[in-house]
Amino acid sequence: MIKLSLERIRLLASYLPPYSRPTVHIAGTNGKGSVTCMLSSIFLTSGLTVGRFNSPHLVSVQDSILINEQSVSLEEYNLSRAAVESADQDHGTEVTSFEMLTLVALQIFEKLRVDVVVIEVGMGGRLDATNCIPDESILLSALTTVDLDHQSFLGNTVELIAKEKAGIARKNRPFVLGIQKYATVENVVRFVVEEAGAHFIATHSAQRRAWDDIIDGPLPPRFSLNVESFRPPPAQPITFTSLAFPDGLSALLCLNGSHQVENLSLVLTVVSTLMTHPSCASRMPSGFSERVSENIKTGIRNATWRGRLSFHRLTVPSPNPRAITVLVDGAHNRASSETLASYVSHLVTMLDGNPKVRILRLTYIFALSHSPPKMPKDTLFPLFASQNSKQLSIQTKFAAVRFTSPEGMPWVNSVPPSEIAAAVRESLSGEGLWVASDEGEIQGQLERALEWATAEGTEGEDGVQELVIVAGSLYLVADFYRLLAKQEANPS
Repeated sequence: MIKLSLERIRLLASYLPPYSRPTVHIAGTNGKGSVTCMLSSIFLTSGLTVGRFNSPHLVSVQDSILINEQSVSLEEYNLSRAAVESADQDHGTEVTSFEMLTLVALQIFEKLRVDVVVIEVGMGGRLDATNCIPDESILLSALTTVDLDHQSFLGNTVELIAKEKAGIARKNRPFVLGIQKYATVENVVRFVVEEAGAHFIATHSAQRRAWDDIIDGPLPPRFSLNVESFRPPPAQPITFTSLAFPDGLSALLCLNGSHQVENLSLVLTVVSTLMTHPSCASRMPSGFSERVSENIKTGIRNATWRGRLSFHRLTVPSPNPRAITVLVDGAHNRASSETLASYVSHLVTMLDGNPKVRILRLTYIFALSHSPPKMPKDTLFPLFASQNSKQLSIQTKFAAVRFTSPEGMPWVNSVPPSEIAAAVRESLSGEGLWVASDEGEIQGQLERALEWATAEGTEGEDGVQELVIVAGSLYLVADFYRLLAKQEANPS
């Protein structure tokens, strides 16, 4: 169960080796994972050893804990887990599974003496388990975009949620606020940050710019969804100016989606703050600023984040085996669903400019976590806005499924597919709808949905491209990656 409190984890932490690694702490509704992965990539490219903690995990629980962008070994995870579990049993602290995982991560980072740690808040901020980190270990705190989610735990308004999330602010440490959708968030956050005695810093905006062959190299080939000649969308050229980069920084952002420019704005403001703020610069490794200045462009370009607008090739085994292009995205709330819808519109615009493409077949395969008061229609509604295209005919289908219960979280349940289907029917005809069973065996639902999605082949059809979008709960995204890993391990 979710029990937001710091009492248990602080008590158990007092019986373990103290945590002392310099840490960047990231809260927010959406974008936390993207921000942590970009920061980690920049640090790693600059020669630092980096620990990173994200939740939930995708395929296996140790995927939450990364060292230099690689999941911690099962042996290392089990050793630290055993030590924390032993202390928990000896002292009867009865921590939750997430509190246990958080302490395991901190113990691993401490044991390996990494140069810097980037940590994503699990839920909220003020009472989240990750907020047990001692003040002296925090380099700075940051807050990505705030929106409605987890209202039953954090409050029913954006302002109340922002107050909870800003609760990670620490005395005499910088607090960087990312670009916000709601203007009221800044005033709330400023108040909380000032009450904590932290230093409020507003994010500097990165700006999109035109592609420059001299800076960026040759423009990549035209975008195509054709599975045999797939061409990804081009990287996003950006420029950024701050105290640390007074002459401007020009780079290429390979993470997909215009929202990632806002996430990158926060990342670059955080990096600039680490380079220039007195409380940070003195605690970073020797030569940090120089190394970052030399390597930051490569760090930005190298950043990847699985399950967030990620393209993959998958072979659907039956009835007629064939490869397809799949876009995977953890669009689990209305804000992230709006981001997905915006990105799909961007793809449509790019294909609409290609005279060789006449038809685009879109199939959404969705699963959602049961999380009242959030309703399926809240998340799904943005996906069915009409797509504007001049010459492209868009054919849309939808499949509703359940996901595999995540390891160690028995309280996490799928929304019944019939409830998702009811929300879909308001916008999509029944002919383009496939609904998995609400009860019984979950295993195989995603595979059957993929078979249904690809039953209508494109062989011999000129000008037809297709895209299957697996989206919604990150636990469905995890199911997809398990399927992909199994296929890559046995390509025959």
